Amino acid sequence: MRSIIFFGQTGKFTWRMLATVLGGQSICILLGALVARGVAASGDAGARGTAYLVVGFGLGALCVVAAGTLRRPWGVTLGWVVHALTLLSALVVPMMLVVGLFFLALWITCLVKGTQIDGEMARRAAAEADPAADRVDG
Repeated sequence: MRSIIFFGQTGKFTWRMLATVLGGQSICILLGALVARGVAASGDAGARGTAYLVVGFGLGALCVVAAGTLRRPWGVTLGWVVHALTLLSALVVPMMLVVGLFFLALWITCLVKGTQIDGEMARRAAAEADPAADRVDG
């Protein structure tokens, strides 16, 4: 589990995968914000519906910002914060718990597999640069 990081830079392939996860998550969050507004508007709390919509759109925008900052060391930390806030949004729309857990599983998978792929790509690049390093004298 050494490849699960909370702060620091990732490889090129890893941050691309993580950015894709956050991009998909932003779409689901925006749709969840519309659901929260619709549910609140159908009840007596009409003013709360607008607040849910604004906060949901803000969280969706934060997903996009986090996807854009993944090249920086604190970008991964911002991604973790977005996932925590997505799980927290389940207090308003309970199905957001399913969405949050799904994207959290994708996030962790991309961190683990992306790190492995980046390591393999670095190993292959080093082998191409020095073909004699792969030979075993015997």
